[in-house]
Amino acid sequence: MTLKKLFFAVMLLLAASASFAYAQNPAPVTGAPTAQVQGQSVAAPPGAMTAPDGAGMGADLSLIGLFLQAHLVVKIVMAGLIIASVWVWAIVIDKTILYSRMKRQMDRFETTFWSGQSLEELYRSLSARPNTAMAAIFVAAMREWKRSYEGGARSFAGLTQRLDKVMDVTIAREVERLESKLLVLATVGSAGPFIGLFGTVWGIMTAFQSIAASKNTSLAVVAPGIAEALFATAIGLVAAIPATIFYNKFVSQVGKQALRLEGFADEFSAILSRQIDERG
Repeated sequence: MTLKKLFFAVMLLLAASASFAYAQNPAPVTGAPTAQVQGQSVAAPPGAMTAPDGAGMGADLSLIGLFLQAHLVVKIVMAGLIIASVWVWAIVIDKTILYSRMKRQMDRFETTFWSGQSLEELYRSLSARPNTAMAAIFVAAMREWKRSYEGGARSFAGLTQRLDKVMDVTIAREVERLESKLLVLATVGSAGPFIGLFGTVWGIMTAFQSIAASKNTSLAVVAPGIAEALFATAIGLVAAIPATIFYNKFVSQVGKQALRLEGFADEFSAILSRQIDERG
């Protein structure tokens, strides 16, 4: 499964879950505010100042309710952070599978390479389609080697440098493939909390404007608006924390695999250099 298919599958699953949760627990409809007169509830007269939507004891404080009652700007921030969080987890799953598979492939290739099989036989079996990073390095070096010998070159003085250059370019290409999309994790990890904080500041500002308009400062009126605003920061942290953790983990894994590729390239270069000296 490709990264794009995985991302859309997770998005559809989240959307279906949210729709089901809201259908099971819809936001309650609050009536007009009432005033207490000698122990009886009396409806407020027409034209009286009312509390903001979602305020009061009847406000829906569930996660779905907080999202639906939030200001439009806060909703956009929350939706963007949710999409970023899903994208982060899609990258995490994709990279975890990729790095694990690459490690197993390198183990198998090294076992085959050092098993005593001739380089020519190994090259013929891999030249059509090298399926691992180490195999790509091996094939690139062997191809340059065969071009020099089969082309009837008179001097092999610069062959070692050319082989090293070819393998370095192949390693750089493989490392670039391993590092692809890690910038997304770094961006979400660093910017996610600040984007969530922006939504929180905007939500709190809107909540206080509504409180000032209603002239009601009771906790029942203040709590829903503050909760909606803080929910944006919570979503930002939910997106940023895994992104930061896995970014550091993946960078470390890429560094280890790059060192392993460079070590193999050095060993293979020494083997080819020895054969150049013997034939020279």
